[in-house]
Amino acid sequence: MSIALPSLFTVIAAAAVDSINPCAIGVLIFFISVFLATVGTRNKRKLLYLGSIYIGVIYSIYFLAGVALAATFAVIPNFIAQYVSLVLGTLVVFFGLIEIKDFFWYGQGISLSISPDQAKKIDKMLKGKLSVGLMITLGAFVTAVELPCTGGPYLAILNLLSYNFDIQALLLLLLYNFIFVLPLVVILLSVYFGITKIAAIKKWKQSSRAYIRLGIGLLLVALGWFLILVSSGILVLA
Repeated sequence: MSIALPSLFTVIAAAAVDSINPCAIGVLIFFISVFLATVGTRNKRKLLYLGSIYIGVIYSIYFLAGVALAATFAVIPNFIAQYVSLVLGTLVVFFGLIEIKDFFWYGQGISLSISPDQAKKIDKMLKGKLSVGLMITLGAFVTAVELPCTGGPYLAILNLLSYNFDIQALLLLLLYNFIFVLPLVVILLSVYFGITKIAAIKKWKQSSRAYIRLGIGLLLVALGWFLILVSSGILVLA
């Protein structure tokens, strides 16, 4: 069966779910909490400045990593790419099932989250001097940690875009990463303009955690099966 790849819809849907990233959001919330506790509200411009650097680093590294991976997938010979897509699709489905498992039995068995040791490193970083260098390091560290743990939607999208990695695919990748960091931007601006309190954001994150994992899990399973069907020839991209 021949179908047209729903690139825009798939990218937006995957990015929207991927954007609710517990690690990146949690670190930003922690940074804001530490900043307000040590500096207070008298220097909100610095809060906005440092927070923007953190978000910008995550966007840049995530985007560049995406370009590198998509370009790599694109040059793989077709007879090998078929098996790569099958493996990736199976892996993405597996990641999705883990997320769904966490909706029912959080904390039991394996989970797609940062390890306690990595969490301690982030905590130690934030207890240091809040500087530009720290925010760059923190953004790079968080991206390196979260990409292997929660990068399932991204891997699926990159594999789909690699079938025709041209300027349109590059623009879709820019859009994906904009949507990916959008919740971080909203949180930072909401606190900066006094629209909401950081305590309310923390409460929302905690209460919504299970449903976020369920949503991510369902999307990953769908994307994974889509990759499997395409790579096995059951679906042919028009």
